[in-house]
Amino acid sequence: MTGERTLEPGRAAGDIYRTLGVEPIVNGRSTFTILGGSLMAPSVLAAMAEAAEAFVDLTELQAAVGRRIAELTHNEAAFVSGGAAAGLFLSAAASIARGVPDGVAPLDRTGLPTEFIIHRAHRIPYDLAIGLAGGTLVEIGTDVATDQAELEAAFTARTAGVLYVPKAHLAPAVVPLEVVCHVAHQRGIPVIVDAAAQLPPRENLWRFTEAGADAVLFSGGKALCGPASTGLVLGSARFIERLAVNAAPLQRLGRPMKVGKEDLVGILAAVEWYLELDEEALIRRYEEQVAHLVDWGRERDDVDVVRVDMGEAGQPTPRALVLLSGRDGYERDAFLARLRAAPPRIDLLAGDENTFYVAPETLRPGDERIVSDRLGQLLAELAQPAEPAREQSTV
Repeated sequence: MTGERTLEPGRAAGDIYRTLGVEPIVNGRSTFTILGGSLMAPSVLAAMAEAAEAFVDLTELQAAVGRRIAELTHNEAAFVSGGAAAGLFLSAAASIARGVPDGVAPLDRTGLPTEFIIHRAHRIPYDLAIGLAGGTLVEIGTDVATDQAELEAAFTARTAGVLYVPKAHLAPAVVPLEVVCHVAHQRGIPVIVDAAAQLPPRENLWRFTEAGADAVLFSGGKALCGPASTGLVLGSARFIERLAVNAAPLQRLGRPMKVGKEDLVGILAAVEWYLELDEEALIRRYEEQVAHLVDWGRERDDVDVVRVDMGEAGQPTPRALVLLSGRDGYERDAFLARLRAAPPRIDLLAGDENTFYVAPETLRPGDERIVSDRLGQLLAELAQPAEPAREQSTV
């Protein structure tokens, strides 16, 4: 998502990067961290600038920001982490140390539960944070389904928690979250939901905890348009309290995952901004941008463009799926590489075989025309017959 703002006269978006010799990118891939997440809203930038003007006790500020975000999102408690993956690490540490009187996770895990149950269909690259906290994953089910009996049989004395990833595109036939929470809580086991990119809709900020989850993770730098180095952990007061004792600014295992005063104020401003956002108008803009690309493709015989109704992380946001007609996967990758190589540099997400996606969440208004113009230009270049190689003289 993009938070619209105006630039100083005479300056273009990305000029600060160009002074370093780094050409900015038109982001049609989506809110990927490697591209900077999203663009922060003006109110977020203003709040962060104001926060930089004074010193404050970070533990007091963290607690105050958490209380306000919990109130706004209809949760018992909230904690700001150094990204959603840091939130997963801290949630895992708190789960492993749930039997430790002060809640502080020790380096020596001897005698502590360290296993986390996860549906095989829910495996994602970011679950490595569980291992970083000293945990191991125990898979249940298949790539497409899990039944309740498999879930119940997985619990042992070594179980520290359950990790649940509510992405509709992964597998709709896994055990529902409400059932997972019921089964886990009967055994005193917490349930962690990784919903890092599961916005919109805004109701997700409280829907998963209403279903019984002890902790739910969101990225601050995706749909919330907050600082990319922040994440939210929303959940029960007891769980958040024990999570916080493992986090920065304390000298605990989470100390390297620091969140500064500007980030704390910035993510609060982002939550306030997001909850006031007209989601229907935003989705209409996305639909218009996707429709432009579909219409552009309809006039061509070298591509097919269709609308798909789900984002890369299962969000209910549309995308344009582009098929390079008659081109194999390798050529698709070379095509995307050329698209990214020269200004305007455009980054798009590869799909299956010879397809790629254009996601509107990170396109500024009008960027869809930059994308279609550049795609057309590159396709025209590729359609030109290659010049025959000149024979070298032997004289």
